[in-house]
Amino acid sequence: MFVRIARIFNTYGPRMCLDDGRVVSNFVAQTIRKLPMTVYGDGKQTRSFQYVSDLVDGLVALMDGEHIGPFNLGNPGEFTMLELSEVVKETIDPSATIEFRPNTADDPHMRKPDISKAKELLNWEPKISLREGLPLMVGDFRQRILNEDEGKGA
Repeated sequence: MFVRIARIFNTYGPRMCLDDGRVVSNFVAQTIRKLPMTVYGDGKQTRSFQYVSDLVDGLVALMDGEHIGPFNLGNPGEFTMLELSEVVKETIDPSATIEFRPNTADDPHMRKPDISKAKELLNWEPKISLREGLPLMVGDFRQRILNEDEGKGA
């Protein structure tokens, strides 16, 4: 029996919970609802975001392979929170705004996966950029938020 361990980094895509507290879903839902995007601290902390199908491909490669873990599965491309907010604005609404709030004490400044082991041993790396994947998520979120609003008589 083999044990395989995947370290999954920030993943986004359709069918995420609308209000799950993750930055991509927060920014998208806030912008669609015409609310300001909430940025904590100065917005210069970085994160890496992978589209859900890239994660699934990585998990399949890990399970089908003969190598045991751990493997980092994520997109090594980094975005500051301010850069992410700009991509969300470009995708959804150029007039969207940002509201700054104090940062939490435990917020890491940088979170970026080293996927060299996955590239070498699993022949895997993410293929979908944030600018390609975000519109696919936005369509799903827009539809669900519209249905949510219709249910409220809005």
